[in-house]
Amino acid sequence: MDRASAEIAAAAARLVVEDGLEWGAAKRRARQQLDLGLRARLPDNEELEDAVREHLALFHADTQPAELRALRRLALRWMERLQAFRPYLAGAVWHGTATRRSDVYLQLFCDDPKSAEIALIDHGVRYEPRTVPGLRGEPVEALSLHSDCPELGETIGVHLLLHDLDDLRGALRPDARGRTPRGSPEAVRWLVAQEAGA
Repeated sequence: MDRASAEIAAAAARLVVEDGLEWGAAKRRARQQLDLGLRARLPDNEELEDAVREHLALFHADTQPAELRALRRLALRWMERLQAFRPYLAGAVWHGTATRRSDVYLQLFCDDPKSAEIALIDHGVRYEPRTVPGLRGEPVEALSLHSDCPELGETIGVHLLLHDLDDLRGALRPDARGRTPRGSPEAVRWLVAQEAGA
């Protein structure tokens, strides 16, 4: 990573952790704040993740683990509610870089993606539909809602990304670092139990 890219990664990591920005937006804003111009190479997601972990270790080692535990417990509650739709946890809450400013991202793999939306309506859950990039960049529907997190004393954004059941097979391939890119309810339950015992 060149020097400019490393500076962007460090500044973007601060924006991700402190302001809760999405990674793409944080990289672009960091480049703008550093006045590096559009030609400066943005760090890739792995470089940014390393910078986020470093920022957390330096500035939030005393608070981030408890915040992460609370977010994983919140994610697990929603996964249990949505078990019929094969939920998988993704993003910062799954990878362990989440703070109280992070949202929860659940990917649902359904025979009929509309059925998850109908289930929310049946249970009186208010949500906002939108379209976001899916597993391979294709547009997918997302249902965004707010959920109370008593452990943090805050309302957290929960985003349900709706995928076809056929997409599940490819979704579990390891990422560039050999990690599972998303976790099943069983995997999240195991993490929560490990954290409780720590």
